[in-house]
Amino acid sequence: MSEFDTDALQQRWTHSHEEDAAGLSVFRPSGWNFPRSRGRRSFELGPNGSLLGSRPDADDTVASTVGHWRLSGDGVLELDEPGGSSRMQVVEVAADKLVVRR
Repeated sequence: MSEFDTDALQQRWTHSHEEDAAGLSVFRPSGWNFPRSRGRRSFELGPNGSLLGSRPDADDTVASTVGHWRLSGDGVLELDEPGGSSRMQVVEVAADKLVVRR
């Protein structure tokens, strides 16, 4: 069983690339006061395993996806979207911060 509270994960997270360091990626709630940026990846983890993702596209539009997520017992967050899946090791999760190792 994972030591992370899945309830804390269930919100919309946006990549705060300014805070990334040493192989770690930092995500903040989408309402966070982010510095200006051309685009940021985000994903919403729903309570029923639903996943809504978005990322900047090459033409500065936003590409959206729908998929599923799950948190394994060893703290690996899996995001399954059309076109592929990604796995991230959760390092820290709180109401205002998600830190993962890719």
